[in-house]
Amino acid sequence: MSAAPSSDSTSQKLGLKWSLHGDGRHVAPGQVVAPQERLACGRTISIGAQHVVAMFGATFLVPLLTGFPPATTLFFSGVGTLLFLLLTAGRVPSYLGSSFAFIAPIGAAMNQYGPGGALGGVVMSGLTLFIIGLVVQVAGTAWLQALMPPLVTGSIVALIGFNLAPSAKDNFMKAPVTALVTLSSIVLISVLFRGILGRLSILLGVVIGYITAVCRGEVDFGSISEAWETEGLFGLPHFHAPEFHLALAGLFVPVVLVLVAENIGHVKSVALMTGTNLDHYAGRAIMADGLATTVAGAGGGSGTTTYAENIGVMAATKVYSTAAYWVAAVVALLLSVMPVFGAAVATVPAGVLGGAATVLYGMIGMLGVRIWVQNRVDFSNQVNLTTAAVALIVGIADYTWDIFGLQFAGIALGTGATLVVYHLMTFIARRRRSVGHDPLEPDATEHPSPLG
Repeated sequence: MSAAPSSDSTSQKLGLKWSLHGDGRHVAPGQVVAPQERLACGRTISIGAQHVVAMFGATFLVPLLTGFPPATTLFFSGVGTLLFLLLTAGRVPSYLGSSFAFIAPIGAAMNQYGPGGALGGVVMSGLTLFIIGLVVQVAGTAWLQALMPPLVTGSIVALIGFNLAPSAKDNFMKAPVTALVTLSSIVLISVLFRGILGRLSILLGVVIGYITAVCRGEVDFGSISEAWETEGLFGLPHFHAPEFHLALAGLFVPVVLVLVAENIGHVKSVALMTGTNLDHYAGRAIMADGLATTVAGAGGGSGTTTYAENIGVMAATKVYSTAAYWVAAVVALLLSVMPVFGAAVATVPAGVLGGAATVLYGMIGMLGVRIWVQNRVDFSNQVNLTTAAVALIVGIADYTWDIFGLQFAGIALGTGATLVVYHLMTFIARRRRSVGHDPLEPDATEHPSPLG
């Protein structure tokens, strides 16, 4: 008769057992605190609090821009982070915050079907992402890399960011002075300060913009006092059930491609920084994000993704301990059950959002460009140039197509155009040998342009 598994063994499998790194207080030069290590309790809690601060600005901007309750989104980001840590067995440190890729489809769905329809779309994305993660876990990532080489991934990320430009402008013009102060603050803080302050430029810029809005009489504090009177200090966030409309599939499913790229990129980044091969956890990471997004959509929160902001904290502290992320998730959950806190966040006015969104949406677009640059995508190749050109115009202009009762908007059409144009042109060019070289390989025969 076999012995029952010990509690230590179970904790190890769930990633809930950490060994103390050194003396628990210091990290020697050239060393890192590995995911399954931890520092002393006080230092672990303080680093976990830093992770909360790092994710805070971006995580709250998504519900503010989409109209979802901020406290609910924060609640599900905490739940999603815990699910991620459990499914990856504590090997991949990450905070799951609100994904900016969902802003455009949620906005469009809200206009058509209200919050229930938008949440249904989030659930569809989450389930699709989970299935892809399951396939990756079984079959590996080679098929994904073939489907979405850097040219395709960069194009999709770029068009999602630039597709949001009209939304940023609309909010900016509602209070141009406040928006300009917010935008200027973000720009200046990012270059005036080093370390954690520089990385928190968006959060600090929003704070400065908010103070400006208060001075200009643009903030209504009535909701804060109302929340205090009706709900008190503690109370569950407002949950909302999803509604499912097949017509929204074209809006939300393309977002999955971005989430896949973000999760794989996160796993590779952590592996590089810790010197550990984590490729066999890529499928688990995608599945975990899919599950977290599904749970969030089922209860009223926005879709989630792994956060680059928190990679910055890890890079600065050299602490990759998942124990710190458990602290961050618990702190997020505690803040989410304080109604006054959520009500205060919801008072951020349009001008502040417009200033911050001008930077954020542009950054999303430029992340796509960065993918091209880092992977040396060769735009002297007609396949690459044409694919990116079509994708960006379709996404930025927000083309729409109604067929069989379904509506496909700029992001969906841009994503579809990217995949079809790239793979069709590549197929023809390789057989006709009409391009001259492989679109995946930089053209070493061409001299760089004198214009850079």
